[in-house]
Amino acid sequence: MFITFEGGEGSGKTTAIKRIIAELESRGYEVILTREPGGTPIGEQIRNVILDKANTAMDPRTEALLYAASRRQHLVEKILPAIKEGKVVLCDRYLDSSLAYQGGARNLGIEEILNVNLYATEGFEPDITFLFDIEPELGLARIAANAGREVNRLDVEKLEFHHKVRESFHKVAAMFPKRFRIIDASKGPDEVFNAAFQEIEKVLNK
Repeated sequence: MFITFEGGEGSGKTTAIKRIIAELESRGYEVILTREPGGTPIGEQIRNVILDKANTAMDPRTEALLYAASRRQHLVEKILPAIKEGKVVLCDRYLDSSLAYQGGARNLGIEEILNVNLYATEGFEPDITFLFDIEPELGLARIAANAGREVNRLDVEKLEFHHKVRESFHKVAAMFPKRFRIIDASKGPDEVFNAAFQEIEKVLNK
């Protein structure tokens, strides 16, 4: 199974993912956790370029292509081999982040960025995609309150950008209703975890 987690900055994905891993492993599943951009040595090098706060001159199309390049390497080197071995792969962000951030918020076009990523992934989709939905003001406030969290180039974008990201995620979710599950990430950690894991159980029990 391949499960991806999407959402704006500060939506609480990391906290929920940790609990989901623990629950799956307690039930005997072998779980791999990975992330994008990154996930492989080559992907992590690309991640450093993308998220470096010094790279404010980066062209939006350059950004989109770097994400797709990292994703391709990640898929062939890590995700597909793990799935073939029967493992459950949890990924913190995947192609839908590119659709929302670069396609929507950067105004490059969701369909255009989808085409780039269909080439990179050969159309490989998750079984479930969780959208952790939260008001940008609340998500950014969480980041500000978490002194230990990495602050990257996307965190320091203007509030308007983060609102466009959220709006774009909802458009993407409407494009792929079969695999998307929208979770109210403004709720407490227990409620968020329970809502997400109930959806995972539905697929596991099929």
